[in-house]
Order: sequence, then C-alpha cells, then structure tokens
Amino acid sequence: MTRTTMTRLADGREILYFDDAGSPQRPPASLVDHRELPARPEPGQLRFDALSGDWVAVAAHRQSRTHLPPADQCPICPTTPANQTEIPAPDYDVAVFENRFPSLGPDTSEIPVAPVWGTTTPAVGRCEVVAFTPQHTGSFAGLGWQRTRTVIDAWAHRTEALSALPGIQQVFPFENRGADIGVTLHHPHGQIYAYPYVTPRAAVLAAAAGDYFDSSDGTASLTSSLLQSERSDGSRMVLEGEHFSAYVPFAARWPLEVHLVPHRQVPDLAALNGAERDELAQLYPELLKRFDALYPTPTPYIAAWHQAPLEPALRRAGHLHLQLTSPRRAADKLKYLAGSEAAMGAFINDTTPESVAARLREVAVVATDAIQNPATLTPEGAPA
Repeated sequence: MTRTTMTRLADGREILYFDDAGSPQRPPASLVDHRELPARPEPGQLRFDALSGDWVAVAAHRQSRTHLPPADQCPICPTTPANQTEIPAPDYDVAVFENRFPSLGPDTSEIPVAPVWGTTTPAVGRCEVVAFTPQHTGSFAGLGWQRTRTVIDAWAHRTEALSALPGIQQVFPFENRGADIGVTLHHPHGQIYAYPYVTPRAAVLAAAAGDYFDSSDGTASLTSSLLQSERSDGSRMVLEGEHFSAYVPFAARWPLEVHLVPHRQVPDLAALNGAERDELAQLYPELLKRFDALYPTPTPYIAAWHQAPLEPALRRAGHLHLQLTSPRRAADKLKYLAGSEAAMGAFINDTTPESVAARLREVAVVATDAIQNPATLTPEGAPA
C-alpha cells in the first residue's frame, strides 16, 4: 500500500507525501517547513459571463508566480540547505501540496446559484501541485511502474478528498508537459483543480453522456459504446489491455489525440480497483513513450483526466477517461488555435485519426505481449 503522510507548510498550506509501497515512515523532523513565508494572498474573483453562462476566474496575483527557474532554484525539488523549497523533506517519492499561486481557493464554498451580469464571488476552490518525482529532469513516462502506481494512488486519494470539500462540483487532475504547452516549471509535475462549478467542456460531455444513458434506459454509457465501436472497427486502436484500451477517436480534434478508457464504467480515479490501477500504471507510461517516439525531440502534451462531475444528475452517466492531446502536427510544426477554433470552437484537424493511430502502433517501445496478455504481469502488476 502507498504510504501517506500529511503536514503543513509554513504559511498553513497542506502538503501530503505519498511514498512507494514498502517505504519506511518519514522522520517527523524532515516534515517541518523552516521558511519564513508571507501570508497567503487574498483569493481572486470568479466573474459570471452572462453572454455564455460560464464562470471566469480572475487571478491577477498569479502574475508573480515562479517561471522556469534554473535547476538549483527549483521550488519542487527536495529541500537542501542552499534551496529551501515547497517540499521541506530532503527526499520524497510523490508530493502533493496546495499551490502557492492558486487560480482557485484556498477557501471552498458554494457559489451563487442564479448569477446575472455583474455577479462576482471569491474564487473558491482548490489548486494543488503534484510532484511526480524528486528528480528535476525526466518525464512521467520514465518514472517506472512502482512510482507511476504511487502517482495513481495519489490522484485517487486527492480526488476523493477534494470531492468531499464544501461546494466542489468537479475534480480535474492534469499534466501540462513542455514549453510549447506553457509550463512554468521544468520539474516533472502535474496539477489538480477542484472547481466550484462544472466546467464548460465537462458540462457538454456530461449532457451528451446523460442523453445516451437515458436512451438506453440506464444500461450503457456513451463512453463504453464508443470504446466498443472503436475496438470493433480496429483502425484507430492503439493498444488494448484487460482493463483499459486506448484509441485515436473517430473525430479527433488535435493532430495527436488518444483516449485511454477503462473497460468498466467508473466515475473517477478513486473508483478504480487494485487490478485496474496496476494495469494503468503500465499502459499509461507506454502511451506517453509512444508519443515521444514519434519525433526526434520530446512531444509536448496535455494529459487531461475527465472525471464525472459531482452533481448526481450528471454523475450517473459519467465514465472516467484520459484525453491525451498534443498540438504537434509535424517535427517542426505546431497546431495553433486560430480563428475557427479559438473564436468558434470549430476544430479543423491537419491529420487523419487513422494515420495517427497507425503511427502510434508502429512505435511501440515495450513488448506488445506485456500489454495484450495480462498473464505476463507479475502479481503486483509490474512488467514481468
């Protein structure tokens, strides 16, 4: 079992250490933050956009956040005498802490239920940083099975805990990777946002899922149906396991886009069982490695975990899935969201989903048998 230790930073923010299975207890002295930090900033605002019905976060205090510091000043490396960081311990496996420059939070509460033009409210919610490794260089794909499994447990833990906070409507774990995506830290890390509202994209997906669920009298999820169709067709499949499969969607929006979907309908990462988490810890890094194998340099990407909103009417039809996307359309070209996409939300893809899937199948970087035959997994789920 992953070991979890919670403590607080000098300004009161929560930090949790998630240590690999079998690791010893952390010495209490290593958990003390000796920095003198200023008081936490006042929260930003949520403003209601009456034209679209969306909430917009205004977080001007984030202008001063850390931006691509040199390695010896990285704020999420382990603490040393020369560099006292956001993670006080001299070493760690995975650490999760409240963002010092949050878009949302730190308070959580309900937001107005009948907003109109001019409605504002404090930007309640929670923003957390997930440090995947103490190593400053590297990538998620290179963590190894055990560390990946620890990250999955951390995501599941935080999903469950954040979902229980007052007013939270949606929990969103994600990773932005690469300067072309806009990362502000090179150290391998991700984030978790807990929103006090259902985000626009999640609302659209939930509405479509709910309509399909109702049309089947509650017997099937839309995501399950799409996965079944993709597996039957086969031309866009990338990999298949016992519990998860990945495919390039029929109507992919991005030059590189893959959906990784659990075969069982579950609403979120917290609902995955041990066997599912074991396989996910193998298949997800494999997918990332294939992205990187397409070109001579690492591929920028956004890894977005779509979890069901917490509102019961939207959650009943929800089905967890990962949407892995990259704007990279060639070795030296990126897809920019220009007029049609940015203004109208009407995407134009410069690649065909079938050709992208074929390339991702061809660049497999681990033994295919280990993916397609669960019998080749050890009892702990690591590659044999």
